[in-house]
Amino acid sequence: MAATAVRSRSGHGSGGSWETVVAPPHPRLRPGIISYRGIRLALDRPRRRLETPIGASTLLLGFAEPLRISRAGRPSATLVSVYSGPTTTAAVGEHGGRMSGIEVLLMPWAAFTLFGTPQHELTDRVVDPDDLPHALGAHRNTSRWAGVGELAAALAALPTWADRFGLLDDVFTRWSAAGAPSSARVVRAWSELVRTGGAMPVTRLAEQVGWSVRQLENRFREQIGLGPKAAARVLRLQRARRLLVAGRSQAETAAACGFYDQAHLSGEFKAMTGCTPREFTVARQVPPPGSPTADRMPGEATSLVLASDRSADFSKTGGPH
Repeated sequence: MAATAVRSRSGHGSGGSWETVVAPPHPRLRPGIISYRGIRLALDRPRRRLETPIGASTLLLGFAEPLRISRAGRPSATLVSVYSGPTTTAAVGEHGGRMSGIEVLLMPWAAFTLFGTPQHELTDRVVDPDDLPHALGAHRNTSRWAGVGELAAALAALPTWADRFGLLDDVFTRWSAAGAPSSARVVRAWSELVRTGGAMPVTRLAEQVGWSVRQLENRFREQIGLGPKAAARVLRLQRARRLLVAGRSQAETAAACGFYDQAHLSGEFKAMTGCTPREFTVARQVPPPGSPTADRMPGEATSLVLASDRSADFSKTGGPH
């Protein structure tokens, strides 16, 4: 059964053309797989985006054009298809103006099932999904493709986005059944952290699922990629970005999200995104002309389209002041 596109946006002008199509996975795949987003860009200039930490893992199934990804303290990587687990620092993705593919957002515990790889090995990294120790293509009895690259080529060859999303539904259903199941306690603990915006204390979280704090930490690192405290930081900042972009003041946001004070919010924001709260909100209000802005996660403020001029950079991530 093909997925149904729920939101389609496109544009064409002097700077080129673009199209994004967002669709939900089949209900049998939710909540583990959050969303599909089809992307096709044909712009007349390079494009750069700042991607902030979010409470999800990302699988980009690229159709042809490579994407260069940079993160502070890590070597840059140029890849067509990309897997990125949960992160605590921002990254900059850039390409020459042309890009096409499907971005799949997953709950981290669902990525653990699909890839069969301890997620802490992938934290704050981007990798070619075909290079993972237990790549999806290893499940040869459940797939006619040797790996993610071949799956991406098969998706690109299909005539419509609905056909592509439907194929992904079928493939992920088979791969999920073949993968290592995630712990129900990890899923419950993660869901509680998401529900509270990272506000639930780790000791209380451990008590709720019947584990010691050490057990919770170990299983989170294995199946989420971050320990529960680090995961809470990411989710707390995710909520703060959403409130700030919605017009809440820094003081109000700090109080609502459980930061000690406005200075604590500002420090966490700078450490995890490379910019201040004000820089982020101003850049969201005035994006570079001719560049579509599309957040990676529905209902969240996750991304900034950056000016292509590298002469003015955020100190850590490569975004303009």
